[in-house]
Amino acid sequence: MTTDSTRERILQAAGEQFATDGFAQATIRAICRKAGVNIAAVNYYFGDKERLYIEAVKHARRLREKQAPLPTWTSSTPAEKKLREFVLTLLRRMLCEPGDPWQTRLIIREIMEPTKACEELVQEAFRPFFQILVDILREMMPATTPLYTVHHWALSVIGQCFYYRANEKILTMLIDQEELRQQFTVEKLSEHISDVILRGLGHLSSSSLSHPVATLRSNDETA
Repeated sequence: MTTDSTRERILQAAGEQFATDGFAQATIRAICRKAGVNIAAVNYYFGDKERLYIEAVKHARRLREKQAPLPTWTSSTPAEKKLREFVLTLLRRMLCEPGDPWQTRLIIREIMEPTKACEELVQEAFRPFFQILVDILREMMPATTPLYTVHHWALSVIGQCFYYRANEKILTMLIDQEELRQQFTVEKLSEHISDVILRGLGHLSSSSLSHPVATLRSNDETA
């Protein structure tokens, strides 16, 4: 067994355990049993439980980025297209598509109950990702737009995406299951959020909306 494979197995086992139980409740003994290693191996590779947790969170983030990567853009890619693809990527990462990986559950747990791992997560991943969004939005705003206004819009994008992850159980109480299954897919949520932002920025006419307001109104009137 190679050094890398042992470390990888420990990280995988730790990530799954921490995602389920949280930092306080997860035990090194349970992680070692899941990984098929002894406690000395954890001490050798990570030093202590806190460092293992931090590395497990970072490992989860790297895996999730690999599972749902941002597309490659060129200098000629329209800002509107980049925004739509950014939103779709963010939703895929947050809403566990494809599958329901432990990686997202661990990262969301860390966001909701931040520890020291969150500091490294923000610096290494969230801040660069956030900057990509800021740069996209800047392309669609006047050059004189204050930075705080760009940040308002960027956080509005992230907040709308995060809502669907943070309030999954509430949504199942508010919305019919069949409607959730058919109308609240990642793709449809992505279209809606992107339309809202683009319309707010003046980059989308009513006729270009995924679900035009006029069409929705006429449907209501004839119902």
